[in-house]
This record gives sequence, structure tokens and C-alpha cells, in this order.
Amino acid sequence: MEQTLSNISLTRLALAFIPVFAVFLILARWSLPQKPSWHAIIRMLVQLLLVGYALSYVFSSDSPWFIALLLLVMILLSSWIALNNIELPHTILFKNAFLAILLSGTFTLWVITQGVLSLDPWYSAEIIIPLAGMVFASGMNSVSLCGERFYAETKRGENYLTARNIAFKASMIPNINALLAVGIVSLPGMMTGQILAGVSPFIAARYQIMVMCMVFASAGIASAIFLRLSKQKAPG
Repeated sequence: MEQTLSNISLTRLALAFIPVFAVFLILARWSLPQKPSWHAIIRMLVQLLLVGYALSYVFSSDSPWFIALLLLVMILLSSWIALNNIELPHTILFKNAFLAILLSGTFTLWVITQGVLSLDPWYSAEIIIPLAGMVFASGMNSVSLCGERFYAETKRGENYLTARNIAFKASMIPNINALLAVGIVSLPGMMTGQILAGVSPFIAARYQIMVMCMVFASAGIASAIFLRLSKQKAPG
């Protein structure tokens, strides 16, 4: 029998927080800080509720300028967030992070939307915005990881080439692990969502392959660009 999913009521949605509160009980029992987790949960709720309303307007837009502006804002925000774990003033590294995410993200998006999907027009918001979110988030996480590791290694006295290679390998670990685990340990978000929506697993797998390539490439290219731009701030 084919199972279909119904809309989730707010009452049933509240049940999803039962295991979340279990984590807070562990934090309390072990005398660990709870404030960062509470902040993250509350921020997640506010952001997702707001984005639900915002996307209904965004998806109805047929203006390429509005979509381009929205993409630029996404890049600016992801570039700033990427520097949170790097112990240097954001103003010094922001340009490097911005260029890394901008160049890697736009190149990857262009290949996917115009080559793989043949998206017409290119600014179809219901497609370009979700894909851009995945691409820019991947670049953001990669820049954050490689930047933190790169400057930690240079602080220890490593030369540029050694620090660069160590940082690049560290930044790619999550993406390589995801490639190794996909289909065996986990079914990633896009594939799971499509299957739950009733799409054939064979078609869902093709889209997931596209997404995995997209995320891996944007991460690797963003890290490489950021590390290259950071050369002047490293010894050797």
C-alpha cells in the first residue's frame, strides 16, 4: 500500500521537540552551558517561520534583478558567518571569504542550472533559491573550516604550503564523509524529501547525485580560492 504524508499540525510538530528537550536535560545533568543551544533552537524557529512567509513572496517574483539581489545578500551573509570561528577581525578576511563563496557558488550554480537542469529563465526563484542556499552554505562551511585550520597552523609556525594543504584536507572531510556514507548510512535531505513526496527513487537518486556533486565542488573551490587569497597573510 502506498503511504502518503499529510500536513503536520502544530500540535504534532510540537512532539518533535521531545528529543530536543532530552538533549537539554543531558546538558543540565552534566553542568554544561545551555545558552548556546537555546539560542540556536529559538533562532532556528524564528528564521524558519519568517522564511516560510518570505518565500511565498520570493517564489512569486518574476524580476531577475530582485533574484540577483537576493542571491547577493545570501553571499554577503554566508561570507560573514563563515568567519565566526576564525580569530582574526572579520574586516580583514571578509573580502577573501566573499570572493571565495561568490566565485565558487556562481560557477557551480551556472553549471547546474544551465547545464544539468537547463533552467529557463535562470531566475526561476523556486529552483534557483533552494539550490543557491545549498551551494552557498557548502562554501560557507568549507571556508569556515579551512580558515580556522589555516590560521591555527600558521600561528604554530607552519609555512604557507604546509598550512594550506592541512587546511584544505580538513575542510573537505565532511564532504568526503558525506559522499562515502550517502545511500549506505544516510539518505540525504533532497532525496528523502522527494521520496516522501512520492517521486520515484530512481529519479530522486539522480537529483541527489547532482546535489552531492554541487555541494562537493562548491566546498572544494571555495576553500581553494580562500586559501589562495590568504597567502599574503601567511609566512613562507
